[in-house]
Amino acid sequence: MRQQGVDGAILVQNADLYYFTGTIQQAHLFVPAEGQPVLMVKRSLERAKEESALETVIQLGSLKKIKEELQTYGYGGFKVLGFELDVLPANQYLNYLKLAAPASIVDISPLIREVRMIKSPYEIDILRDVARFQNKMFDVARENLYEGITEIELTGFVDAYCRKHGHSGYLRVRGFNQDLYYIHLLSGNNTKPSYFAGSVGGIGVGPSFAQGSSAKQIQRNEPVLMDFSFIYDGYILDQTRVLCLGKLPSHLTEAHSVAMDIIKEIEKKAAPGVPCEEIYRLTLDIARERGLGAHYLGYPDQMVFVGHGIGIELDELPVIGRGFSMPLEEGMVFAIEPKFVFPDGAVGLENTYVVTGNGVENLTVYEENIIYL
Repeated sequence: MRQQGVDGAILVQNADLYYFTGTIQQAHLFVPAEGQPVLMVKRSLERAKEESALETVIQLGSLKKIKEELQTYGYGGFKVLGFELDVLPANQYLNYLKLAAPASIVDISPLIREVRMIKSPYEIDILRDVARFQNKMFDVARENLYEGITEIELTGFVDAYCRKHGHSGYLRVRGFNQDLYYIHLLSGNNTKPSYFAGSVGGIGVGPSFAQGSSAKQIQRNEPVLMDFSFIYDGYILDQTRVLCLGKLPSHLTEAHSVAMDIIKEIEKKAAPGVPCEEIYRLTLDIARERGLGAHYLGYPDQMVFVGHGIGIELDELPVIGRGFSMPLEEGMVFAIEPKFVFPDGAVGLENTYVVTGNGVENLTVYEENIIYL
């Protein structure tokens, strides 16, 4: 903030509050360019004090008193304040403009996302715990998959396991209007593209939530693509595997084999200093060389990224996609999802990796071959 001439930041979005304070009680977190932060809580102060390790956690009775409260801690005379303008509703932004005057407001979200992009050893340990729970999710699906069960019903079995083992039931996505349920289970021809920024859409339960699992019955000899995100202690791990009752047609098995090859090449290539776009281009080249470019990362609509950072939110930095020259850094955690989509089914993989000093470590080690039952 000092380098960019920002006197301090005021954060209100739940994911950012959780990252910086350990609580998502209704609050405003003031982070000064110099000095100690102040967490001003609208509701509930008692819980915020229990959950947050910050030293200064106080009651905020009214937004109009923010400046007054900060002055008691020696903060004032602001010229520039940072807010999360990527997620802040316009009406709140206009209100903060009045409250901050004569100070100007700038977007602090790029700095926040860069800080959150590099995971600490503590965060990576949490993700390792998540991996143990997530592997069992696929076992539960295998145990309950039978011909004629609907996608929604199978999703229910997995959901019950997840909730029993501490899953929050809520998947945080930063992007505007990018609603997403954490179990994305699609079978056979349920591959229609949707509004969500992903390779595989699905028809969902109707126009009100037009993506994902539906009332379609799962049949033999068709792929069941399971894209699951287990969440524990607020942290997300993303993984995709393919199941099948019977045997898949050759074009789907070949495409899945290519996805596995892409994963192997990424694991060889990815390391600190490698530009994100270079990894994306590598995967695109492989898909095209194998004659599957038209079905890679969606059909008929195709995505222009193959991976995304992950942590407290599903869509963190870095983005492994077109136009993203950012180099990988040690401590980044990202999901890679080479998928192929056809009218009769979708196949592919998704693994979550942590960038180490000399490469990447796969946190999602469940069997990668098509799982035949």
